[in-house]
Amino acid sequence: MKNLYVFLIISILSIVSCEKEMATPPLPNCDENTEINADEYQNAMTEGVEIMKVEIVDQCLNITYSASGCSGDSWKVSLIDSGDILESMPPQRNLKFSLENQEVCLAFITKTTSFDISNLQIEGNSVVLNINDSDENILFEY
Repeated sequence: MKNLYVFLIISILSIVSCEKEMATPPLPNCDENTEINADEYQNAMTEGVEIMKVEIVDQCLNITYSASGCSGDSWKVSLIDSGDILESMPPQRNLKFSLENQEVCLAFITKTTSFDISNLQIEGNSVVLNINDSDENILFEY
């Protein structure tokens, strides 16, 4: 009977712990995670920011960007994938880099933020990342 109670408790704890999906922290060398969300992709704010450079280092996509502001300390950035995989060789994914900027100053600030892109891997060994407002597409090989 004691074994039955232990089994029931473990089963209930397993079910309860699986109900809430926990956000995984970004890889140790990345600043932020990349989100895959069609709704967020459609609603992402992309105006007022200029992407200067994109590069992949390990599993991190480094984006160097500029915008007007006071210091850039209050900026909130995100990288959002549409969830669509375009069938080509290699396959492609569409992403938006979003900057939430409430700073009202005339300074022009440049920053670099890295995003964990390991969740963008698909079957095969590479995918092209199309990033909004960037002059280049970048090949992510894994």
